Amino acid sequence: MAGLFDKQAEIYSDSRPAYPSEWFSKLAALTSQHSLAWDAGTGSGQAALAIFLNHIHYVRFSRFAEYFEQVIGTDLSEAQLKHARQHPRVRYIHTPLSLSDDELVTQIGGENSVDLVTVAEAVHWFELPKFYSIVTRLLRNPG
Repeated sequence: MAGLFDKQAEIYSDSRPAYPSEWFSKLAALTSQHSLAWDAGTGSGQAALAIFLNHIHYVRFSRFAEYFEQVIGTDLSEAQLKHARQHPRVRYIHTPLSLSDDELVTQIGGENSVDLVTVAEAVHWFELPKFYSIVTRLLRNPG
């Protein structure tokens, strides 16, 4: 799966749709803390960046709404991450299948460290019981 987007990673990055900022402001309003958000299956980072930006055309970096102090975007595809748009508060992490659950939890921030988990368009690739187990470990308690 990780290599499926390698050849067209740049095209994918340029043509993937933007997400309405209202989605992320509503999600942020549901969390009591705004330290760390995890965007799983981030691809080229559209949702990871949208967590910060309050304008639908986020590529223009027109105005910022800093919902979270930091966002971690993870993906299996190194090629996708190489084309992710950069932001000082977004950190992208390559997460190959060889990475253990414990290593993934540590790289994201440790147990009970995440305030919000998002998955924009990748959940159909996930082994859901494993993913939910990791989410349970990462989400801040209570939360």
